[in-house]
Amino acid sequence: VQLVESGGGSVQAGGSLRLSCASSVVNTDNFNCMGWFRQAPGKEREGIGYIYTRGSGTYYVDSVKGRFTISQDNAKNTVYLQMNSLKPEDTAMYFCASFPVGSTRVCGLAQYLFNYWGQGTQVTVSS
Repeated sequence: VQLVESGGGSVQAGGSLRLSCASSVVNTDNFNCMGWFRQAPGKEREGIGYIYTRGSGTYYVDSVKGRFTISQDNAKNTVYLQMNSLKPEDTAMYFCASFPVGSTRVCGLAQYLFNYWGQGTQVTVSS
């Protein structure tokens, strides 16, 4: 299984970016849960949200709620992270991750739950 993120870049505060996470597995429903994480310089990697790929239910941590949106396009085997109203504190390397193929686990943001990880894409927000 391979996950490949794209869409990162540099933007000014208040701007928007859309990150993509393309899966090598046909139909992301097979994972049941896919998450987005980020790691800022000098900080630990943190989960920011997930999507139930079989039902499209989502969850976000408070720091991004109302600004970030996770969605999916099963036809393209891709999950997206739409980021609006970006702040300098959103600067980080962003990663997507997925549960094992065929998983029936309940979604969560504990990193040990996720078997597959992308290589990350850098987002830099300037003030």
